[in-house]
Amino acid sequence: MDKTKTQARCARLDSPGPCVRFAQSEEVYEEGTLSTKLKFVKRALVRGFAVIALLWVIACCALYQVMRQPPETFARFMAKLPGPVPFLLFPFETLWTHARVGGLQVGDPAPDFSLTKLDKSASVQLSSLTAQGRPVVLIFGSYT
Repeated sequence: MDKTKTQARCARLDSPGPCVRFAQSEEVYEEGTLSTKLKFVKRALVRGFAVIALLWVIACCALYQVMRQPPETFARFMAKLPGPVPFLLFPFETLWTHARVGGLQVGDPAPDFSLTKLDKSASVQLSSLTAQGRPVVLIFGSYT
């Protein structure tokens, strides 16, 4: 709609109509035009944010499921991701803590495993030590 038609339609301020005058460098704008554009932009931003949030939640769920897999599977998956991306974009520590929680309770027997001796001469299996009836103390820590 050109400027003269808009001015003629909006000339009477007392009549009800869709026009409101904005005196910025003698231009007249229809009231619906500006608000319609703002509503469109707002809807587009909300939809875009919703899509990004949905994709983030789906990616978090996928990462959580991969974390629940055996360590070899998880390592293969993480090797394909670029650098620190999962650590920066997702709540990695929280997901890891919940995914790898385990099911042992206080008083449960430790799962069987084997470790190589420090001098690499042989390996020691936990079940062989407990079969001898000797108490076994497991100490997990860092000595660095």
